[in-house]
Amino acid sequence: MNQVVGPVVKLPKHPNHCTTANELVEYCKARKKDGVLLGADLFAGAGGLSYGLGEAGIEIVIGVDHYNHAVDTHAAHFPGLSVDWDLSTPESVARVANLMMECGIEVLAGGPPCQPFSQAGRNIIRHLVQQGLRDPKDARRDLWRAYLEVVQLAKPTAVIMENVPQMALDGEMFIIRSMIEELEQLGYSVEERVVDTWRYGVPQFRQRLILVAIKDGIKFTWPKERETKVTLWNAIGDMPPVEGGERPEGGADGFAVYEGPKTEFQKYIRRHVRPEHSKRLYDHITRPVREDDRQAFEMMTPDTKYSELPEHLRRYRSDIFSDKYKKLDENDLCRTITAHIAKDGYAFIHPRQPRTLTVREAARVQTFPDSFRFSGPPSAAFKQIGNAVPVRLGEAVGQGIVDALERHELKEFGAIEYSEVLANWYRELPIGETIMPWVKAGNRWKLAIAEILIGKPTRISATQIWPLIDQVFETPVPGEKVSSAAIEMYRAFFTWKKFERRLDKIEQFIAEYNQDPNALWAPEIDRGQFRSLNNAILELMELACPVDADSGIPVLIPKGILRLTSRVEGVDSESRNKQTEGRLSVARMLGMNANSRDAHKAMIEIAQSVCTPVEPACFRCPLAKMCASAEVKATLELGLEA
Repeated sequence: MNQVVGPVVKLPKHPNHCTTANELVEYCKARKKDGVLLGADLFAGAGGLSYGLGEAGIEIVIGVDHYNHAVDTHAAHFPGLSVDWDLSTPESVARVANLMMECGIEVLAGGPPCQPFSQAGRNIIRHLVQQGLRDPKDARRDLWRAYLEVVQLAKPTAVIMENVPQMALDGEMFIIRSMIEELEQLGYSVEERVVDTWRYGVPQFRQRLILVAIKDGIKFTWPKERETKVTLWNAIGDMPPVEGGERPEGGADGFAVYEGPKTEFQKYIRRHVRPEHSKRLYDHITRPVREDDRQAFEMMTPDTKYSELPEHLRRYRSDIFSDKYKKLDENDLCRTITAHIAKDGYAFIHPRQPRTLTVREAARVQTFPDSFRFSGPPSAAFKQIGNAVPVRLGEAVGQGIVDALERHELKEFGAIEYSEVLANWYRELPIGETIMPWVKAGNRWKLAIAEILIGKPTRISATQIWPLIDQVFETPVPGEKVSSAAIEMYRAFFTWKKFERRLDKIEQFIAEYNQDPNALWAPEIDRGQFRSLNNAILELMELACPVDADSGIPVLIPKGILRLTSRVEGVDSESRNKQTEGRLSVARMLGMNANSRDAHKAMIEIAQSVCTPVEPACFRCPLAKMCASAEVKATLELGLEA
């Protein structure tokens, strides 16, 4: 399916559009005299986040993007400067930061693209972050680094960053932990969450990672979520039928005749339409439809798979493109609108008409008001819509920031405080008092043996079995193979029946080790070589037994750690998706500093021996006074009274 062709929309500039920095400074001075909270939006796109923040009372006066049609759209809808600057250059970073300071801009928002780093690149940045060093002139940085450099230079009151959840959910959570650490070093309190946008009234399945940082440690509270979903038909059911490829008369100024809104959402989306345009619906256009596609669309239901279509209607391989076509369910949320809709609308087939979604329908799903139009041809409009932050999400976050600044309540603890308390406690804890001494011992070979032989740690295993493992299982010299006679010696020491199968697994581990005696000692262990060890053991080895100071720190989220973070933070990170809320809850307590590794080992120890499911030993927990759990607070109060 080719890109959508059609009339090119050319939009006039906003009445308060500025063409020079001096004009912008004068405009901002006037607005600040009126008590307006000003903001800048980097990587702004068409301005979904900008518009939402504006609805919350934060006026965006600087919009920066590197896509010309998006810049033109932004310039039409927002005052101030909307510019095409490349933020990968130090010059652009400095220019934005200087403008923000000159204009008194207090809120910085944006969604910088985040590319994965090589191990070497992560090591360099990790060192800079841990040492509190930053180099705004480093041309090698990624765009999220550029975003942080603007924060460092301009020091806005509040910072908002949005991105895809995958940015935070890699094994080390390198980028998000670095951002938390650096922002806290600059004096910000930091909150982050993977948000289901439908919970804020957006009619689609769409998750976004939102990070909010507020200066001087002011606490941000997430806005209240909605209890009901806005369905697709609730959002677009008032729109008149339209044929695929149909174009209204009048070119870019053409419109479909509109009868009026029927639902609360539709009234909300029409709220800024001028009275003289109340019967007009702009941009209600989509792709032409091939006859074979029309037949396929008509016979599909929301449950129909592409592979279930008759063979003569399948123009793509069904084994590769199993969900190539998707008819949307009018009684449910829409699928996530992405920029790919500009090239291919097959994933967004209208629930009642044999065509793909129109530009206006896609904009509605992203909660752009009907008064908001997009510069360029339809394909450019689709791209801008797909890349946007839903307006309603931006409004909710913006309102949360406005409320936080009014309350001026301080956040008590951040990653720096948590990690320092945890690490100091763990370092002072004698190895004989730990429930997992093989973790504190820091020996990869013996840790692997202990994890295989012991399984679930107990006080008995720590005091009786571990000392025997520590004595019997001699650590091989890296690069040298282990003798085949060693396993027979191990069997002679561990004669209990329950160890038979575990010793078989140890024999397998030794055989794997001998295939390449250097592999176990690499910074990142080859998962393919050690099939006898599950990923949890391998990650624990990399965490507890680093081979050098620059080794990465994987984020482990066993159930016990989720229980710990849930109690400490007073949030439900146990039952919600542990790959999102759970991982972020751990990142919020670790940061990316010199204490992070020992802090993570402390969390593992506490989860096993202190913060137990039943009758936790709160008085032994270093986090007891920092814990938000009502039960813990009550226990401490009783102890103090006694």
